[in-house]
Formats: sequence, C-alpha cells, structure tokens
Amino acid sequence: MIILPAIDIKDGNCVRLVKGDYGTAHKVAESYMDTAKSFEQAGSQWIHMVDLDGAKDASTANKEIFLDVAKNTRLKVEVGGGIRNLDTVEMYLSGGVSRVIIGSAAVKNPQLVKDAVKEYGDRIAVGIDAKNGYVATEGWLETSDVYFTELAKRMSDEGVKYIIFTDISKDGTLSGVNAVQLDEINKACSANIIASGGVHTIDDIITCRKLGLYGTICGKSLYQGTLDLKQALYEAANE
Repeated sequence: MIILPAIDIKDGNCVRLVKGDYGTAHKVAESYMDTAKSFEQAGSQWIHMVDLDGAKDASTANKEIFLDVAKNTRLKVEVGGGIRNLDTVEMYLSGGVSRVIIGSAAVKNPQLVKDAVKEYGDRIAVGIDAKNGYVATEGWLETSDVYFTELAKRMSDEGVKYIIFTDISKDGTLSGVNAVQLDEINKACSANIIASGGVHTIDDIITCRKLGLYGTICGKSLYQGTLDLKQALYEAANE
C-alpha cells in the first residue's frame, strides 16, 4: 500500500478543513514547498494535493503551486480540485503532474471521464466523496442522489484504475477511517481504492492495509503529530 501525504491549498496557503466546511479552514504550514520536501525527506514517493478554490469555483487558481512541486521535487504529484475539462487535465499532466483527479465532473459530466481515460489511461483518478453514502459535488457543497458504490462501479466499468474515496463526515476529524465503507467500495469495483478522511493514528494505516487498499491519504494527522510519516510508510510497506 502507498501513503500519500496531503497538502490542501486555499488562497495560496496550506490549510485543512473539518468535514469539508470552508468556514473551518485554518493554516497548517507556512510553505507548501518546505512541507512537500519534508514529505520527500521522510521517504514518501507520492503527494496528494487539492485545489480547494478550484473545487468550489471550477477554476485553476492555484495551479502554479502544484506544477512547482512537480517540477522541483522528486515526488509524484496527484492533483484534484477544479478539473472539469480535458484542457485542464492536459495542462497538469504535460506540466509534470503524475495523476489528476476528476471529482464533481464524474457525476455531472461522465463523458469527460470517458474521454480522459481514453486519452491518458491510468493517469486519471476519480474522486468519490460521500455524505451518508451519497456522492457530494462542487467542493462538497452539493449532494447527489447517487450512492457511492454505484458511481464506483460505473467508473470502474469505464476503465478508471484509481478511485479516491472520502467519507466527508470523517474528513479532518481525526476520528478514524470508515472501514465499513472502504471495504464496501473496495469489493464493489475493480479499481484501486485510495482511502481519504479520518486517518488519526498508525492503527488507521494498518486497517487500510489489511483491507487490501491501494493507498491511504494522510493530512491533518501529520500536521497535528498524531501520525508519524516514516512509521506510516513502514507499516504500509509491511504487506
């Protein structure tokens, strides 16, 4: 299993939210580059980055930050937030980003996912964010009537190789991962599942590994010191 330490960007700053509420945004680091390099030094190969402004406004307001990390570290950069068309996908992938995440558009514009997978294959991931089991969109500000495993099956059938699943009720809460839903989505489709939301301690990493997930994203736990990245990387590799 791989570990993806996370940096969320809002207004150019490294922040974390609680349960996706933009009103809870608080700065967690002074420098995105210093933070990314600290992840690299700990031994991480990947970094998960989210454009919170982009997710809400369908923009690429913070694109230079993500391209900077891709260019000036050895980390493989996974980016999500505001990716609503092929031009944006192309911009990131040609700029050195390793994988892009299509979120809201997977529900509202499934043709984009089809076209992106056809063009870029396994460099495309789909983000499935759920509230009470139903997919939320537009930076988690809207909730659809699509159940999370239904969308996962649909995306997997379209050839999507990676799905990032977030239980919004867990995100930024340090309350532990939703093992039940993670197991459900992992068994519902053939895509590689990346867990996001709720990671608190090393026990959550072990839980995700035992579920047979492809990856786990760690954010607030790293910034608040309840999880050590080196230990997480070790446990994740201890298959």
